Formats: sequence, C-alpha cells, structure tokens
Amino acid sequence: MKESVIDVLMYIFSSYTEREDSLPEDRESIDADLLNAGFEPHEIDKAFDWLDGLAMAEDLPALMQSDKALRLYSGIEKQRLDTHLQGFLLFLEQSGVLTPELREMVINRIMALDGDGIIDIDEFRWVVMMVLFNNAVDQDETTLMHYEDIVFDDQPALFH
Repeated sequence: MKESVIDVLMYIFSSYTEREDSLPEDRESIDADLLNAGFEPHEIDKAFDWLDGLAMAEDLPALMQSDKALRLYSGIEKQRLDTHLQGFLLFLEQSGVLTPELREMVINRIMALDGDGIIDIDEFRWVVMMVLFNNAVDQDETTLMHYEDIVFDDQPALFH
C-alpha cells in the first residue's frame, strides 16, 4: 500500500475524532491500529514525528504583530503553498479562524510534510483542522464545528 504521512495523519485524525473515545495513551495501541489499517511502519513513524513537531510548536513564543501586518512567503514556502492556498490561509486568518500563531503553525506543519511540491487543497484543509483541534483548549465544540464548516466547505465566516 503506497500511503504518505498525510494519509496516516488523516486516518488518525478522522478515526479518533469521530469516536467518542480519545487517542490511546500508548503508542503501541495506535501503531497496531495503523498497521491493521494497512499503513507501513516507516510512514507511521514519520507521522508520529510530524505530530511531535505539532506538539513542540505549541511552545513557540507568541507573535507580536500589527493588525496591518502582511505575511510574506519564502521561496520554499511558495513551492508548497500556491497563491490559492496563501489566499485561503489569509481568509482563515481574517475570518478569525486562525490567529497569527496558528497560521504559522499551519505553515510549519505543511513544510514538515513529505515532498517538495505544492500541497493540494484537501491536504491543506486537514493540516488546518489538525492544528485547530490540537490547540482547541479555549474553543467549545460548537466553535470547532463552525471552523470545520469554514475550512472544509468554504463557508462564509459568520458569527452570531
């Protein structure tokens, strides 16, 4: 089975967020589940490295930026994020779905994925949701579901 890190991550995210139970505490249980699902051990290890990077990104200092600040992308970032994805990222930030810190986490996690080509929109959306759910301490379930609608359905960001 030819799967990538993002496929493993999407499986983990969708499997455990759809269930009422949470991610098992021990890696062996998760590994067994992923191996049972047909994923290769090498891809599973890389997915866990990616998740470790996401956890470490939480410890980065807060960004201090003006409301008028504009994010410029490096050449390597432009190789992964085309102008459509850059615009979608800006839309999510301006809609209040992403803070500047979460935007940087999304970019960081996209850059940590395998490959060096442009990431597709579906992979991008999954990365955004994984970052949002990982940083959902301050969010209630309704807000997260609203964010999910915005990210996956391109819904206008209307808050009541």
